[in-house]
Amino acid sequence: MKIIRTVAVWLLGIIVFFLIVSLSWNALSYFNFDASYGFLRLKQAAIATGFYLPAYYAHVLAAGAILTLGFFQLNTRISLKWRNLHRFIGKVYAYGILFFAAPGGLIMSFFIHRGPWLLVSFLLQCTCWFAFTAMAVIKIRQRSIPEHRKWMWRSYALTFAAVTLRLYVFFSTSSYDLTQPEAYGIIAWMSWVLNLVVVEIYLRIRGRATVQTAG
Repeated sequence: MKIIRTVAVWLLGIIVFFLIVSLSWNALSYFNFDASYGFLRLKQAAIATGFYLPAYYAHVLAAGAILTLGFFQLNTRISLKWRNLHRFIGKVYAYGILFFAAPGGLIMSFFIHRGPWLLVSFLLQCTCWFAFTAMAVIKIRQRSIPEHRKWMWRSYALTFAAVTLRLYVFFSTSSYDLTQPEAYGIIAWMSWVLNLVVVEIYLRIRGRATVQTAG
């Protein structure tokens, strides 16, 4: 049973990592800075305002890097073995969110135009993303490593929403009309709220296991 569980965890990890790298690679392809490339072809009216394009690049290019970097930061063995590397990547991850990805995503939210339900979802997600990452930085500066790890897990749950959103869209396209604001709004909320629920459950189970081991 233990072997099966180990194999299952490794397979899940490989699948998740593949999805992360695929999305990161696509995001980083926008380093060509072509305002008519890919998704940007659909946002010419927003680009014309002068606000959207800087926000888009700040969000997408930073998120493309931190999505992959954050995946490795959650591994305790790696962080203990290569502490200096862990600190460096952690700074890139945290400040990439605080100064680029979250503010950029916040500005982009006002150019979606799919109704208030979706707008509130993205605004709240970006706000929580910024706040949780800031708390992770504050806790590590206070040398509160257990709390730092908890906030990093919450932060990455919101980072990983980039993956879960696209998975939900992929599996829902054939069954639902995602051009309807309500349908896409539900998926948008699910993409990050469910991630946080899963992480909170994991943190509670892990906390209980730690207490039992200590006892």
